[in-house]
Amino acid sequence: MKNISKIKSLFILISVLMGLVYAMPNFINFGSKNVSYSFLPGKKINLGLDLKGGSYLLLQADMKIVFEEKLEGLLSDIRYSLRKSKIGYKKLVTKSGVISFEKRGDVSNEKIKSVIFGLNKNLLLENINNKFFIKFSDLDKQEITKATMTQAIEIVRRRIDETGTNEPSIQQQGADRIIVQLPGLDDPSRIKKLLGKTAKLNFQLVHPSIASDDIKRGSNAPPGYIILEEDKNPSRLYMVNKRVMVSGEMLKDASPTFDRNNSPSVSFQLSPLGGKKFGRVTGQNIGKPFAIVLDNKVVSAPVIQSQIFSSGQITGSFSVQETNDLALVLRSGALPAPMIILEERSVGPGLGSDSISAGKIASVAGLIAVMVFMIATYGILGVFANVALFCNIIFILALLSILQATLTLPGIAGIVLTMGMAVDANVLIFERIREEYKAGREIFDAIESGFQRAISTIVDANLTTLFAALALFSFGSGPVKGFSVTLMIGILTSMFTAIVITKYLLLYYSKKRDVKNFIFQD
Repeated sequence: MKNISKIKSLFILISVLMGLVYAMPNFINFGSKNVSYSFLPGKKINLGLDLKGGSYLLLQADMKIVFEEKLEGLLSDIRYSLRKSKIGYKKLVTKSGVISFEKRGDVSNEKIKSVIFGLNKNLLLENINNKFFIKFSDLDKQEITKATMTQAIEIVRRRIDETGTNEPSIQQQGADRIIVQLPGLDDPSRIKKLLGKTAKLNFQLVHPSIASDDIKRGSNAPPGYIILEEDKNPSRLYMVNKRVMVSGEMLKDASPTFDRNNSPSVSFQLSPLGGKKFGRVTGQNIGKPFAIVLDNKVVSAPVIQSQIFSSGQITGSFSVQETNDLALVLRSGALPAPMIILEERSVGPGLGSDSISAGKIASVAGLIAVMVFMIATYGILGVFANVALFCNIIFILALLSILQATLTLPGIAGIVLTMGMAVDANVLIFERIREEYKAGREIFDAIESGFQRAISTIVDANLTTLFAALALFSFGSGPVKGFSVTLMIGILTSMFTAIVITKYLLLYYSKKRDVKNFIFQD
């Protein structure tokens, strides 16, 4: 009779106890008023929107606009560098994501290439008959996308946090998408409005002699000017200078307030550098109109009455809520890319509560059915399988709590599925042990050999399912991802409980009793 390792016994005991400790906060509140259990972990499983109620938004950054802006910036850098290097050129333009120009004079192509690659060594440069074509490489686009999404997630988080939403979940999905989950928020209309604003604020001069009433839609703007529509009244157009006097990047703070007519407005404060620049420009243009432009729409176009330095007001036909939201988006900063809402879902708290109840009933019913089947089919072996199953559930709950994973309704389905997978592994093990015992092996040898024969089958089957779950996690979203998380955790824990805990129970019981008459009988 073989001895059971004390180290192995201790390892299993500690594992189960740790699982219980981390799983218990989901059932018992350790932070009661009468007793303090601060030394115990207090993390609970995060409930998804379909269980807790709330709103789900899937956003996508419009990277096409970002690439165009970056290309315009690169064009300016190229123009400056060519002039600095005294390289003649003509027809420097951007079109369809490509910068092109023709060289003038006898300057060598190698010198031009040296200047261009001095700006960015990863650029793609092509020379056809002394005409140069420049565009971003795939590596450039990846780096731009990565930087844009990092900044976008931070600004989205700032905007949502300022609304007072509890426990928002903001995560990147794929290269250019952001998942926003807002528990307890049934109507995300305000959040959608906040996230739909890029909030790029600019102060630009208005054409001094062309009145808004004289501008016709579709008409051509004179050189150096663009035609922009009014935010509240799209039919009203303004001829605005392309040159930005002061940008929103120089904005230090913004807050809702009221103007002298007691109408809602937004008070803003510029940084020292911005205030200095704003003061110089407004001092040179007293008596001229200037436009406050937000996301390429004119919010207001007042006449400069006096020199303005570090502070001012944005006025218009605003409601109190609109000024609050405008101040919020200005404070949080401009999004580096416009956000497109691809998907939107809302779940009421009542439906979430019903889902939890239904999930509990399904889980308990599935658990009882599996336990009854295993005991009826395998007797004492079924009891061992059920003990391992309970340990499996404890480990799943503990890991979900530790990882702060989000449990969804499909996630509960994943847990129920792993119950069946856990006992399936035990069924394979029991049948292999029975075959080994019938072949004439001793009880301990039959258990060892049966486990060795079953492990390869168990691992192959579970790895196949694990790869499928990984694919769902990588390419899925929302409830699909929640299902894959619990499925992956369940696969790993079921393999551990079947191979380690079930084996330990069999060996321990076989050592204490003669089990021939009821374990391996036909």
